Amino acid sequence: MSLDTTQLTLADHGKRLSLDEFETAAFQEGYKYELIDGRLYVSPAANEPEDWNQAWIYDLLREYSRDHPRVINRVSFGARVFVPDRRPTTCPEPDVAAYHDYPVGAARRYLNWRMVSPVLVVEVLCDSDPHKDLVRNVDLYLQVPSIREYWIIDSRVDPDEPTLIVHRRRGDKWVTREYQYGQTYTTKLLPGFSLRIDPHA
Repeated sequence: MSLDTTQLTLADHGKRLSLDEFETAAFQEGYKYELIDGRLYVSPAANEPEDWNQAWIYDLLREYSRDHPRVINRVSFGARVFVPDRRPTTCPEPDVAAYHDYPVGAARRYLNWRMVSPVLVVEVLCDSDPHKDLVRNVDLYLQVPSIREYWIIDSRVDPDEPTLIVHRRRGDKWVTREYQYGQTYTTKLLPGFSLRIDPHA
C-alpha cells in the first residue's frame, strides 16, 4: 500500500469521500464498501449461504447470456452502478448485474463502470441490513433508466428455500410481485429464460 492510499474499515462507515478517494482507497477485508450520496456505506461481506445464492443466480444468467448475447452480453459479480444526476456521487454495488449492450470488444484498459449501466440487478438478502436492499436500493435503482428489473433473493428465513421479490419498471415506478420457493419466474426482459426458485435445482 502506498503512502497516499487511504485504508478504509468498518469504522469509516458514514465518512464523506470523493469518488477519487473512494476509487483509490484500500479496503479492510470482510466487508462490502459502497459510495452513497458521497458517504461510505459499509456492510458485511457475503457469508456462505448468501454467497451460494449469489453464485446460483450468476451462473444461471451467465449461461443464458452465452446462448442469448443479443439480450444480455455481460454478467458481473462485482459491478458498480452509477446513479445519474445524483450528487454527491452514488454508486451502489449489486450482487449480480446483467448488461444488454456492454462494449465487449473495447480495450479493457479504457473501460470503467461509469461508462456502462445494467438492465437487470440482483441482490441476495440474508440476515444483515435488510433496509439496504428492501428500501434504499429500491429507490436508487429506479433512478437508473437502463434498469428494467430489480430482483431480491430473500434468504432470511431459509437460504435453502429463498423467495423472490421482483421489481419491474413500469413508467416511473416499480410494479412489485413476490414469488415463493419452488415457483417459476419468467420475464419478457429475458425471452426463453426460466428461473425455478430453488438454488439446488
